[in-house]
Amino acid sequence: MGKFSEYKLPLKGLGIGTHTFDYHLGKSFFTNMESSDVHDADLKVVLTVNYNGDFYVLDFDIKGEVVLICDRCLDDLHFPIDAQYHIVVKYGEEYKDDSDEVLEIPAGDTYLNVAYMLYDTVELAIPIKHVHPLGKCNRQMSALLKKHRARGNDEDADLENELIDEMDNIDAESESAATDPRWDALRKLNDENNTTE
Repeated sequence: MGKFSEYKLPLKGLGIGTHTFDYHLGKSFFTNMESSDVHDADLKVVLTVNYNGDFYVLDFDIKGEVVLICDRCLDDLHFPIDAQYHIVVKYGEEYKDDSDEVLEIPAGDTYLNVAYMLYDTVELAIPIKHVHPLGKCNRQMSALLKKHRARGNDEDADLENELIDEMDNIDAESESAATDPRWDALRKLNDENNTTE
């Protein structure tokens, strides 16, 4: 668990009172967590720990943005995150996480790694369906999807092939639109030479 060592909270070293810890969650954090949803992130975490001598009250405040993939058009989707998480941690005989509000850890543990708490809090703030707001999706993909829906389900195989061909045509048109006219003239000369041979 070395890749998450910066998220170790030194509980036994904290005195009575309130303590604040700051973390940054970026792309590498979610890559290390093997997240398939989050492709990039810029999140600021403020963790406030209040220790009263018996137990620790942890309050997480996470703000920033994650980059997801839109389920509709497959373009990047920048999604704002504003999430809070509250948990009470106390020492006991063994590790117990039966409750969402209280976590009990063994008395011998000197620290608590909060990496998974951070990850779960962010993941729960992300909706199941990742889509751009209306009108913000990739226009070419939206047009193809609209065409697909209009045709019905009985011709799915033919339509799939047609959509693939159409996407290839769009790619070819965008490539040809971006070419230098001098190269086009050379290609034309080359084609003429090949046909006369």
